[in-house]
Amino acid sequence: MVFKRYVEIGRVALINYGKDYGRLVVIVDVVDQNRALVDAPDMVRSQINFKRLSLTDITVNIKRSPKKKTLIKAMEEADVKNKWENSSWGRKLIVQKKRASLNDFDRFKIMLAKIKYVCSTDAEWMNCSENWSCNR
Repeated sequence: MVFKRYVEIGRVALINYGKDYGRLVVIVDVVDQNRALVDAPDMVRSQINFKRLSLTDITVNIKRSPKKKTLIKAMEEADVKNKWENSSWGRKLIVQKKRASLNDFDRFKIMLAKIKYVCSTDAEWMNCSENWSCNR
């Protein structure tokens, strides 16, 4: 398997630690071998250690240290938000956030729905094994 996620200007990354945890940012400049200058439409440009970034497959076509307006336009053209929400990684994080925001009663309803689903599939399997009428 070939490595494809290089640290480069225009690479979209996910912050995996700190106060901006879970935020998508774009690398706009590389400071040194340990830090990058990152920016996003809703945050102030700042330096972040590479250990706090998870690189994604998404890239934006920008030059080094663009203005905020140029960065926002390039992100819209690259459709970063939709690409992220349609990726398996992004969908997984969205589901995790939804589950974390559930209250006790919502979790109880989900438990009942799972039990109902399992019982229905088990009943179908039992009928199938008795009659041998299903295709296996």
